[in-house]
This record gives sequence, C-alpha cells and structure tokens, in this order.
Amino acid sequence: MAPFDVILFDLGGVVIELDGPPIRAAWTSEQDETEVWRRWIHSTAVRRFESGRGSSAEFCDEIVRELGLSIDGDEFLRHFLAWPKGIYPGMYELLRTLGETYRVGCLTNCNELHWRRYIDDLALGQVFHHPFSSHELGALKPDAEIFERVVRELGCPAERVLFVDDNQMNVDGAVAAGLHAFRAKGPEEVRAGLARAGVLRR
Repeated sequence: MAPFDVILFDLGGVVIELDGPPIRAAWTSEQDETEVWRRWIHSTAVRRFESGRGSSAEFCDEIVRELGLSIDGDEFLRHFLAWPKGIYPGMYELLRTLGETYRVGCLTNCNELHWRRYIDDLALGQVFHHPFSSHELGALKPDAEIFERVVRELGCPAERVLFVDDNQMNVDGAVAAGLHAFRAKGPEEVRAGLARAGVLRR
C-alpha cells in the first residue's frame, strides 16, 4: 500500500525557482535575509493580496509603504512579475512520475499575478490533480484554516497527505493540522525527503 494518498507541494522555492528573496537588499535597511522573509510572510499587504483581496496596484503601493522600500510601486511590480524564474530542472518530470502512483497537487501562497503563469504558461495545471492557491481559498499558510479546508476538499484523512514546503513555519502549520510534512528547497532536497518518506527509492 502506498504510504500516502496525496502529495502536495509548495511552488516557490520547491517547484519554482525564485530570483532571491522578494525584497532586494538595496531597497531596505534590513540586510538579514531570514528577517526579510519573516517580514514578508507576516506583512499585512502580502496577506491581504495573497488571500485574494485588493488589486495588484494596491498591493504594490501598500508593500512599498509598509516595508519602507526605497522604490515606488511600479518598480516593485516589475520586479515582482519577474521574481519566479521558472520550474527547477527535473521537477516537472518528477511530478509527472509521482502522478502515476499518487494524487499530486500544490498548496501555495499565491496571487493573481503569478497563478495563471504557473498553471497555464508553465503547464503545471497538466501535472497537478489538485491545484490549491491561497488567493482562491481566501486563507494562507501557515494558518490552520487553509490546511483544514484543503484536507476537506481532498476527501481523505490528514495523515494520508504529505506536504513539502521550503518554509519551516508552513511545515509546522501542516504538521499541527495532522499532515505529514517536511522542509525542502529545490529538486535534490525534495527527492531526498521523498525517499525518506518512502515515496521514492533511494
């Protein structure tokens, strides 16, 4: 018997390679990358936009004001649109292979600017049985609400779901909701974690 029914992947940092952190060091006095990510994840503007509220223009202006960036909203928008570089080499093939045995999906904090590119332009909609995005669900990781909603929609016990994310806070949120989860960034770490979970052969 397969160890899980469903395997869910975060996108940015796991399936999709990002062009560094979302905020460049030159735009802010904060130089610690971990702190930049913490501020991003807890940002009111980010949480509002990635839960499907507000326009992209409103978001860009809000994030510039909130984080005190030295650029304007238009420049931030140009950077934000180009932030996702593309699918990590080998990840598309891995997802297709896993989909032959498991129900495969994504659970990502995302927004209207990036979602259609991921699903349509990068063809991830062709390999995901269950594509979940925060901006369509109206809830975000690592909050319990998003994991509980997704498990209900999947129609299987939480313990039969494996979740992969590059952010430990999101992994902890998934585990607290009853899912199995591990942290990984990029194809090598993903494959190693799947092997440890009994999904791939070592």
